Amino acid sequence: MRVLLIGANGFIGRFVADRLLADPAVQLTALGRGDDADVRFDLATGSPGALTRFLDAVHPGVVVNCAGATRGGARELTRHNTVAVATVCEALRRSGCGARLVQIGCSSEYGPSQPGSSTAEDAVPRPGGPYGVSKLAATELVLGSGLDAVVLRVFSPAGPGTPAGSPLGRLAEAMRRAMQSGDGELKLGGLGAQRDFVDVRDVARAVHAASLSAAQGVINIGSGRAVRLRDAAAILARVAGYGGALHELDSPGVHAPHGVHTHSPHLRTAIGHPRSGDGDHHPAPVAFPYPDGCGSWQQADVRTARDRLGWRPRINLEESLADIWMEAACRI
Repeated sequence: MRVLLIGANGFIGRFVADRLLADPAVQLTALGRGDDADVRFDLATGSPGALTRFLDAVHPGVVVNCAGATRGGARELTRHNTVAVATVCEALRRSGCGARLVQIGCSSEYGPSQPGSSTAEDAVPRPGGPYGVSKLAATELVLGSGLDAVVLRVFSPAGPGTPAGSPLGRLAEAMRRAMQSGDGELKLGGLGAQRDFVDVRDVARAVHAASLSAAQGVINIGSGRAVRLRDAAAILARVAGYGGALHELDSPGVHAPHGVHTHSPHLRTAIGHPRSGDGDHHPAPVAFPYPDGCGSWQQADVRTARDRLGWRPRINLEESLADIWMEAACRI
């Protein structure tokens, strides 16, 4: 089976490439903007006709699209996340290859959800920001294309290669700096948000399974369990061996519920500003807002992935965080 992978150099794409290359039945061709791609092509500016000619020449059985942008203004996000997918869909419609399309979507397409609930694929999407809107528009293009296609709505991917600008990446970097400078405390804000973290290697397994399946429509890919970022910070401190205190600052817009657990020796909750003694060194607070427009809570209902792909997450959050820390620790 020949697979055309778009976006092989991205956070998710790199692991999808590794997973597909491990399958001896797969012949992989990478298409992207970088010099190391097998074929250089920019979806945001390239024409459907040019992509069609390439598809007819290579004749893939599956096209996996991991490309896209997570940052930038509405115009840039629309160009890379929506227009690019329109190009892929139109090229596949024109081509005679008949390839199946596996599109990587995201949980930001859903927008905020009710705390305590699990979001299923039939939930009405209400994205809370331009990123989610651009990805939802891409999903609608795929679903309305008439192609043999599936959209994997990935929740909060974590693990090795986690972008430094993401909340978990920034948390690891803040802890690395605290350990490097010998700070006995780390002041953090915005830890009340709860997200469904799923390891990027499990996401790659889901992409592989979707490539081989006949499933269509939207399928959630997550762990099925929401975790507070403050709890992730406590786990990270444990795997990093950070012996200092994590002081949680009250963050506007994210309110911690009553009954906050403070049993972890690494985590103490401080509302307002921690006390400071005369002449004491106190590092500047680090905030971890979630810019995904999903509010304080997200948790995936992953039963469809289990039933239609035979997929379940295997890697727990502690292992994902340990790998994130290993990369951060290499910079000490």
